Amino acid sequence: NKIGDEGAQHIGEALKINQALTSLDLKYNGIRHDGAEHIGEALKLNKALTSLNLWDNKIGPEGAKHIGEALKSNMVLTTLILEDNKIDAEGAQHMGEAMKLNTVLTYLKCAPAFPPT
Repeated sequence: NKIGDEGAQHIGEALKINQALTSLDLKYNGIRHDGAEHIGEALKLNKALTSLNLWDNKIGPEGAKHIGEALKSNMVLTTLILEDNKIDAEGAQHMGEAMKLNTVLTYLKCAPAFPPT
């Protein structure tokens, strides 16, 4: 499945309301920074989701900024997988800023899918 940014927008809207879902796996879905913005906005409001897997999308540093902003106030999410998202140093900086304020995230994976040679 490739839900892309449009699908991420719909899921984000649902997450703002849904307080039952605890784990969401969106790997390999072609989500870019616009989709990450919708997911990030939802994470600011959602009080149930504890695990989010965005592995192998294309959120980039701008998408990492949106997710990072959400993590500054989300105190529920404990596992976040951002592997292979082309986040780069700028995106890592956004995530680092979020980690200074977030006290509940216990697992964060931002590694590339294949180490650079």
